[in-house]
Amino acid sequence: MTMRAQEKKEEKPLRKGYTTGACATAAVQAALVSLLSGEKQESATIYLPAKVFATFAVESCQVQKDRAIAAIKKDAGDDPDVTHGAIIYAEVMLKNEPGIELDGGEGVGRATKPGLAVEVGQAAINPVPRKMILSEAEKILTDYQYSKGIKIIISVPGGEEMAKKTLNGRLGIIGGISILGTRGIVMPFSTAAFKASIIQAIHVARAGGCDHVAVTTGGRSEQYAMKQLPHLKEEAFIEMGDFIGFTLKHCKRLGIKKVSMVGMMGKFSKVAQGVMMVHSKSAPVDFNFLAEIAGQAGASSEEVEEVKNANTASQVGELMAAAGYDRFFDILCGSCCDYAIKEAGGGIEVDTTLYTFKGACLGKAERHG
Repeated sequence: MTMRAQEKKEEKPLRKGYTTGACATAAVQAALVSLLSGEKQESATIYLPAKVFATFAVESCQVQKDRAIAAIKKDAGDDPDVTHGAIIYAEVMLKNEPGIELDGGEGVGRATKPGLAVEVGQAAINPVPRKMILSEAEKILTDYQYSKGIKIIISVPGGEEMAKKTLNGRLGIIGGISILGTRGIVMPFSTAAFKASIIQAIHVARAGGCDHVAVTTGGRSEQYAMKQLPHLKEEAFIEMGDFIGFTLKHCKRLGIKKVSMVGMMGKFSKVAQGVMMVHSKSAPVDFNFLAEIAGQAGASSEEVEEVKNANTASQVGELMAAAGYDRFFDILCGSCCDYAIKEAGGGIEVDTTLYTFKGACLGKAERHG
């Protein structure tokens, strides 16, 4: 056996981890069950959006008469990000008033600027984790037939320091990290492994008779693509992440005739400039470029200036949509299609659809290469 073959044989699959949102949900379960049952929980098992169960060891658990606090240690698997090893706490307090109140405490950021997935003033607990936590809490309250309300506070000691290594400060999320995750699972980021999975997905699509695929930048945009294109088979939906150009070239090479690109303003505002690797660190959003398109779409000089000074590309999308500048999105989507066809070397049909965080369609364009 050659050295290369031996290395390949010994290469282990990368280990998946769990998102801060999954850890926070598990901590809420442990704290609330401990509080209502009077028995400290040593583990918590939750059902993730990725449609799998996950069991977490409880690091610590304290129970008092009207409150409990539980902690879960985040394991990011073989993709150790800045929150790997962080301890995520959930404190649950009983209230006389009905309803579930959810907020962030120490180390959880708070939104101070518009254009984010959470409203200004809210704790940076993103929509999917927020839904996971509230659903889990409602289920437990029903199981224990508890009719009054609770208050939940998620905290991450040291989160403010961790956040300095993220984009939170620039985005206007102050005071800590964000509680994130659309699937509950952290897929290990290995460029080679991710690219291999994209090629494999295209092969699977072709083997299933698909010559039209929908390529998306993440889990949320994939959900929107599936609603938009219900006639496509499940294997026709391919998550390309940041590897736009790589995916397009291999679609063309492997015989795909039509590609539907589905995503949001952040990444697709870069594709519209011909940037085909759209990771936030390697390709920041160019607000001057977006301002130029806003001008072409008929925006006033004041609105163009507002675009230049925007906080996120999503915020720009909201500004343009609110002002009724549909042409802005026509230009942006059209440019994405043109550059995509150019990247693939022609001979392929491409359409691009832009969505907001909440799934509202901003615009669409189609080109025949």
